[in-house]
Order: sequence, then structure tokens, then C-alpha cells
Amino acid sequence: MSSSCIYGSHRVLSPTGSLPQGAWKLDASLPIRHNEILLTVDTLNIDSASFHQMMQQGGSAEAVCQTVLDTVAERGKQHNPVTGSGGMLLGTIAEIGKDWPNPQNLQIGDRIATLVSLSLTPLFIQKIIGVRADRDQIQVEGHAILFATSNLAHIPEDLPESLSLAVLDVAGAPAQMLRLAKPGSTVVIVGAGGKSGLLSCAAARSVLGKSGRLIGIEPGAKGRQRLEELGYCDEVLNLDATNALLVQKTIQEVTSGKMADLVVNVANVENTEMSCVMSTHNKGMVYFFSMATSFTKVALGAEGISSDATLLIGNGYSPNNADIALDVLRSDPRLKAMFTELYA
Repeated sequence: MSSSCIYGSHRVLSPTGSLPQGAWKLDASLPIRHNEILLTVDTLNIDSASFHQMMQQGGSAEAVCQTVLDTVAERGKQHNPVTGSGGMLLGTIAEIGKDWPNPQNLQIGDRIATLVSLSLTPLFIQKIIGVRADRDQIQVEGHAILFATSNLAHIPEDLPESLSLAVLDVAGAPAQMLRLAKPGSTVVIVGAGGKSGLLSCAAARSVLGKSGRLIGIEPGAKGRQRLEELGYCDEVLNLDATNALLVQKTIQEVTSGKMADLVVNVANVENTEMSCVMSTHNKGMVYFFSMATSFTKVALGAEGISSDATLLIGNGYSPNNADIALDVLRSDPRLKAMFTELYA
């Protein structure tokens, strides 16, 4: 077959004119085109907001698996219709199209993780092998197709695969934190005790050093315990981030009214938007990395309280984000040991 659109529009079945992420249905059939890669897939890492929503809806890990099977069969991709998000996957390169640009010198047999969403990745699942609800991971037999613009990363040899997958799933968060945090600033991380939160805390602390303040908001007891053990945060607050007025009042108290310079939202639940907007001062910045975010709520909510804060949409891509996230993990043996216990 001849080469096709580098963005994968040739794989869109409906609606006509869509790109793969926004499409309702993709074509995951074989053979691949000359500018595509074929992966045999063994692990899906469902994004946290999506897995959380499906668990709430179905009530069990088995129900989540059935939902994923049904979604992929119907849509040709894992695209949660409620959260609009997907996740990423771990697989082995089975075939490389002759026109694949291949700047990474990929070879057949390489183990790779995709750094683009499952919501835009053509996917076929033959069967589900198992599920690890504590990791948001599902073991499968199937295949996936990547386009010339699809970002991916080799699985490093010094880390267990499941651990690498967990880190690479949220690689954009610590990478962006290193860009956005400034020495001497006050940084608030909402959802600080999860995997993206812990990596973001480590990245923020590396920028702040002994200057500034790092405040973690985490409602879960286990998450707060992890934060206390690592000691990145100057304050760890047990707050429900869906209660915007309570969060604002608390941040106002602990910052002596100055509020935050930067707020990063990595929570996996809905309705935390205004807690973030109301925790920063009028010239501050809020970065929404969470896929549970409603950007309508953010924009209209900020307008409604006359906030002039800069609002940033989380983009999972930044140059070298995979290497950056893995380096953040490796930089602290305590963090690496904690992630190994949780995800390896």
C-alpha cells in the first residue's frame, strides 16, 4: 500500500475530515501502510482519570476490562467517551514501513512505549489476559498501529518494564514542571500523592532547592504518607480539591495571603478546576495536566471570579520528555525505590 497522511487521517472511518484523536472510529486493520509501524501489544496503561471513571461506573476491575474491550471493538481505539482520554501502551515492534522516517533507529523486536494517547492510536484487542487495577494497567494480546508523527520511547534496560510504563505515562508532567517552576516561587500541586504528582514534586523541588515553597494537596492517606516520607513538600494538606472555597481559604492561610505563583493540577477526579484557579494570585499560572479537567469550567470559572491568571492546557508532549521523566525518577533513590515497590 502507498504512503499516507503522516497524521493518520487515512485511518479515520468516521467522521470524514477528522484527525484520529477527534474521530469516532478508526481503522485498525492490516496490513500497515508504508509510513506506519505495527506493534504487538501486551500492556495498556489506561490514564488515571479514565480508569478511575470506569471503576466508579462498573464497580470492578473485570467491568473495566469489559468496557475497554467493548470500546476498542466499537471504535478501533481506546477512547473513553466520558473522560475523552485514553492512556498509552507497551509493545514490541513487529513491522516497520519502508517510508517510516525512523530518527530513533528503531528495529523489529524493540520494546517500546507509546507517548501518544490511546485515543488516537488504531488498536485491536484479541483478548485480555489480566488486569492490575493498582497500576491502571491491563495485559492484552493485540496489535496497534503508529503514524509517522507518533511519539514513542525505547523501554530502558535499567528499569522494570511496568515501572517504566508507569513513569512514561505521565512523562509530560515532570518535564513541564521543570519548565514552569521558578526558584523562589510558591508552587501548589493538586493530587500530589499519585505517580504524576510525586514526579512533579521531585521536579519542582529540584528547581526550588531551598528557596520558595512547595505545597502538596492530597486527600488520600497513602498519598500523604508517601509525600511525608519523601519530604519534597514544605506543606502537605489533607484537602478535598472539589471544595474550592476550602482550598482557597487554606492556601490563603498557609501563604499569608500571597497565594501561589504556580498551581499544577494532576488530580484524577472531576471538579477540581476552581480550587486551582482560586489558589493562585491574579498574575499567577495554573497548569492543568489532569485529563479529568473541564476546560469550559476553567475558562468560565476564571472569568466569573475575575481572575487574570494564565491558564495552561496540559500537553503530554515536550521535547525529550521521556528521558526527562526517567531522569527525575533516577535522581532520587528514595523515589525510585518507592516507584519500584508500587509499579514494578
